[in-house]
Amino acid sequence: MIFQRAILFAFTLLASACVSTSQLTYFPNDEFTTEAPTYISGRAKEYRLQPRDVLSVIIKTLDEETSDYFNIQPSGNGNLQLNPASLYLFGYSIDDNGRITLPEVGEVEVSGLTVAQAKEVIEQAVSRYVNNATILVKLISFKVTVLGEVASPGYYYVYNDQATVLEVLGLAGDVTELGNRENITLVRQTASGKEAILLNLKDPKMLSSTYYFLQPNDVLYVQPLSAKATRGNLNALTIVGIVISAVSATIGVLNYARPSN
Repeated sequence: MIFQRAILFAFTLLASACVSTSQLTYFPNDEFTTEAPTYISGRAKEYRLQPRDVLSVIIKTLDEETSDYFNIQPSGNGNLQLNPASLYLFGYSIDDNGRITLPEVGEVEVSGLTVAQAKEVIEQAVSRYVNNATILVKLISFKVTVLGEVASPGYYYVYNDQATVLEVLGLAGDVTELGNRENITLVRQTASGKEAILLNLKDPKMLSSTYYFLQPNDVLYVQPLSAKATRGNLNALTIVGIVISAVSATIGVLNYARPSN
């Protein structure tokens, strides 16, 4: 009777540790068909620059010497390896007052503006010193952090103004089979503090949510399924089972070797 109960308990643990296919599916929707696309409304909200964002500002003129005079990175240096460190080194950090400081041009206030608006403001400031200049402005501090039940947790630089949750999870190797796709915590920095919200990747409405598009410095934390803890219990149960089997085998050998009366 005790043995049967132990077997039943083991099967119960094994069943609770299994992850069903439905738990691994993103955005299940019966309206999706192979015959026609399903329209989903939703667009990325334009990001507004904040202190500690980093901008790349390149001023181009017909005269290369003049361009070099106004740029931190010489325009003729085509051998510079582009990586997050070099981009930060040759970028312009927005200070706590919301300004960047350009060579010769001086301080330009850009906080609270979109990248396109910041480009216009910088063009106006540069026009006082040089005519017919082409201004290139990019946000180069678009970094997101992915933690929890993903294949490769860490932080990732995104060179895309409209990066999505799926794109960033793809960079992190996707959610593991033990990740809870219905409970992904998004932490976002705002001008007045931080906000946190739970994302449900099993809800088709997520595709039209404003949170489907990520912003610089967002943090995604994928919570684990309860099956992960159960699997840990199964591992412990396996070890206990091995010990019990070894003890049982030893007792059996001793009983067999014991001389009969």
